[in-house]
Amino acid sequence: MRTTIKSVLAASSLAAAFLATGCANMSDRDKATVGGAALGGVAGSVLTNGSAAGTVGGAAVGGVVGNQVGKKR
Repeated sequence: MRTTIKSVLAASSLAAAFLATGCANMSDRDKATVGGAALGGVAGSVLTNGSAAGTVGGAAVGGVVGNQVGKKR
């Protein structure tokens, strides 16, 4: 359980750092895609107890959802 919490905190910190520094020239759709991928990766990691496949799968699904949501903005 502690490993899952540590991996979630690490992924969240990395995503927050990336979003805070690299979004100046990104469109709203790009930002939504990155945000969706970050949230999906964290959710996939939590739901699969830190499985790499779950994390990557969650990031992929979250990225697609974020991309589609960003299209409507």
